[in-house]
Amino acid sequence: MTTAASPLYGGNSNRRVTVRDIAQARERGERWPMLTAYDALTARVFDEAGIPVLLVGDSAAMVVYGYESTVPVTVDELLPLTAAVARSTRRALVVADLPFASYQGSSQQALDTAARFMQEGGAQAVKLEGGRRVAHQVEALVSAGIPVMGHVGLTPQSVNTLGGYRVQGRGDARERLLADAKELEHAGAFSVVLECVPAELASQVTEQLSVPTIGIGAGDGTDAQVLVWQDMAGLSPTTASFVKTYANLADTLTQAARSFADEVVAGDFPDSEHSFT
Repeated sequence: MTTAASPLYGGNSNRRVTVRDIAQARERGERWPMLTAYDALTARVFDEAGIPVLLVGDSAAMVVYGYESTVPVTVDELLPLTAAVARSTRRALVVADLPFASYQGSSQQALDTAARFMQEGGAQAVKLEGGRRVAHQVEALVSAGIPVMGHVGLTPQSVNTLGGYRVQGRGDARERLLADAKELEHAGAFSVVLECVPAELASQVTEQLSVPTIGIGAGDGTDAQVLVWQDMAGLSPTTASFVKTYANLADTLTQAARSFADEVVAGDFPDSEHSFT
C-alpha cells in the first residue's frame, strides 16, 4: 500500500525534507518556497512555518556581517551560521552556500569545502554559482554523495566581471544561460537557481530541465521562489525591484527599541512585575 506524498510546504512529516522530495514535488507540479536563514531563532520560526528549504546564503556577507557584497565572506564565517540553522530545525532541508574562492580552484577544493559544510555545519546540501565552468566541481561533489544546488543568471560572486547587479540572459546571452543550466543538470545538480533572468527565459529553462528551478527575480514560471528573509520581512533598508515585502520589521523593531528606551529613561522599567523580591 502506498501513501500520498506529503506536500513540501506545510507538510506534516517530522523527517527532513530530502532532494528526493524536491524531485517528487516537481513531478507533481507543486510549487514551493525557499528562504534564507542565518541564525537559530529565525530558522526555527521558518521551519515551524513549513518552509521546506532554508538557504544559509552567502548573502550573510551583507545582512549579517555588513560587507558591501558577497565576495569577502569566508568559509569560517559561514560555517557557524550553517550549524546554528541546522541545529535549530527539524524538517527543512538546509542548503549551505559555498563562498567565493572556496570551490572555483578545483574539484578537490570544492570537495574539501563542501565536506566542511556537511560535517561541521550539518548542512544536507550545498549551493555553488556558475554553469559550465563549475560542472566538474558539481560532478565531483555529487559523486562523493553531496547534493548540489546550482545557480545561474546573476551570480553575485561574479559581480565584478558582470559589471554590476544586472539582468542576465538577454540577447546573445540567452542560449549561453540555457546551456549553463543544462550543464548543471547533466553534472548532477538536484535543482538550479535562476537569478535576475527574464521571465520568458526562466520559463523556457524550467520546461527544458527535468530538475526543479528556483527563481529570484525570474518571473512566475519556475518551480520555486526564494528571497532573502530580511528583504521579504521589510528589515533591509533597500531591496531589488523584484522583491515583495510581507511585513515591516524595521518599523516594528524601531518602535520596540524606542518604547524600551523611553520606559528606562522615565523610570517605568523595570517595574515590580519585572523585579525580584
